[in-house]
Amino acid sequence: MNHLLQTTIAGSLPKPAWLAEPNKLWAPWLLEGALLDEGKRDAMRLVLADQETAGIDIVTDGEQTRRHFVTTFIESLEGVDFEHKRTVRIRNRYDADVPVVVGKVARKRPVYVEDIRYLRSHTRRRIKATLPGPMTMVDTLYDDHYRSREKLAREFAAILNQEARELERAGADAIQFDEPAFNVYMDEVRDWGVAALETAAAGLKCKTAVHICYGYGIKANNDWKKTLGSEWRQYESTFPLLAKSKIDQVSLECANSRVPLELLALLKGKDVMVGAIDVANDAVEDPEQVAATIRAAMKFVPAEKLYPCTNCGMVPLSRKVALGKLKALAAGAARVRKEIEG
Repeated sequence: MNHLLQTTIAGSLPKPAWLAEPNKLWAPWLLEGALLDEGKRDAMRLVLADQETAGIDIVTDGEQTRRHFVTTFIESLEGVDFEHKRTVRIRNRYDADVPVVVGKVARKRPVYVEDIRYLRSHTRRRIKATLPGPMTMVDTLYDDHYRSREKLAREFAAILNQEARELERAGADAIQFDEPAFNVYMDEVRDWGVAALETAAAGLKCKTAVHICYGYGIKANNDWKKTLGSEWRQYESTFPLLAKSKIDQVSLECANSRVPLELLALLKGKDVMVGAIDVANDAVEDPEQVAATIRAAMKFVPAEKLYPCTNCGMVPLSRKVALGKLKALAAGAARVRKEIEG
């Protein structure tokens, strides 16, 4: 197998219409009990087949068993009250009703380990597991116990590390922590964010990754992007810190973004997952568009360190559009691979 320009996705894929309402973020489940459990497994097999059919090299479970990339994990923890929610500002962009930390947080049981074990048993490809990052978890809650974002993040990092080690034992070849909050709270990233992320990934022998994007294509995120000016330079302060960190891979948004690609040079030595698929619209990319993004990134990242990827998760899109984008990603990468190999 050729290991050059291996393709992967940021994490989520659309759920089948019989499992959850299509084209909707955080859609409620349409099944219950044992039927829901069976439905989630069936959905995992479907999204795996879609990824393999499209030609994606490093596959995921498409996050088919979770409603939300952060709160579904938190639901399995002790010390968090989901009954009496509070309204907070998420990522300084929009208000949301969120659970409340009322006591010491602790992990009662494995959360996604069975999902990864199931995925491992159904494919021979390399697989990636995704988890929320500690800072983004903190930013999706109201803390009425620790009263310190840093203290709570460090508690979450220890819990995430327990989960990550079990995911690795279950067969994960890569574990990705999603940290969109890293694009918002630059001082915290410097002061304790990267350290908390390293704690979450401590002791892992598989590839470790952090995904830092500008969010799903929802109105609040799109409105925020309009305020960022002609160049999005948030990565400029975080990339040097991550370059010095123990994290192996960094995933970022490049397709249709205003991120100056020369910032990729700040990640020297790291694997870079270059977002070559725009998840904020329904237009299916042409493979040549994908190839052009990859070629542009290769001016700053060696091909052997580059992994073509999606900008973010694709759960709000239709399954047809998502499959088209997966195929475009694989075809675009194949085109550049062929050019390199002559």
